[in-house]
Amino acid sequence: MRLKSIALIGFSLFFIGCDKKEPIVTYDKNASISCLSFFPKEKELEKELLSLYNFDKGCKYRLNLEYKSDIVCNSGYNAATKTFSNFPSAFIKLEVKDGFRVIYSYYKDLNSKPTKSDLKEAFSRLQKDILKR
Repeated sequence: MRLKSIALIGFSLFFIGCDKKEPIVTYDKNASISCLSFFPKEKELEKELLSLYNFDKGCKYRLNLEYKSDIVCNSGYNAATKTFSNFPSAFIKLEVKDGFRVIYSYYKDLNSKPTKSDLKEAFSRLQKDILKR
């Protein structure tokens, strides 16, 4: 009986812990940039991003925003995960590049279409990590 209770509590905590998705952030800890350029591909969040920062079209560091929603994974390998947890259906990704070299990458799985709040959170993290003014 006690073993069943412990297993049930552990199982419950496992899935409760899976609800909060943390971003995956990679960058050179010594990187420090003072400007960003941005040429939008994603029109839906463009206005929000432009309101967060004064972009410089002449800057060599380019910010790329990418997101996707309504992701469906038909793989049988994910059947249990999709059934028993909050399987992501969207993502948001910010990358800063110098030419083809990635300087900074922020990626986060989401459970719904990316919002202005998701974009603000991602950009705030980027500012804290590498953007110096």
